[in-house]
Amino acid sequence: QAPLVESGGGLVQAGGSLRLSCVASGSISRFNNMHWYRQSPGKQREFVARISSGGYTGYADSVKGRFFISRDNAKKTLSLQMDSLKPEDTAVYYCNAGGTYTSPGSLWGQGTQVIVSS
Repeated sequence: QAPLVESGGGLVQAGGSLRLSCVASGSISRFNNMHWYRQSPGKQREFVARISSGGYTGYADSVKGRFFISRDNAKKTLSLQMDSLKPEDTAVYYCNAGGTYTSPGSLWGQGTQVIVSS
């Protein structure tokens, strides 16, 4: 079983919402920091949001006020609520575990595709 598995991606119209989930095969309470990243065709993978074990959150300027990251250690789940989606949010979204508050760790999921139509 893959250590991190994302789901919840899909096709949505601009202005719509999606909720991504990342379920871990083991406990996530051991990870001080967890992140969401995304990658669009022809672009480098970029930071989207982060959350610490204490619940501190951080967001890329491009998604601030529209995306909300959360974690549920009991359910071994990292989530990303995405509202007011824009076509430029189209990308493959990846969850990441470990690392520091400002840098990703080595554990990545396989990604889930989000397509926002205009």
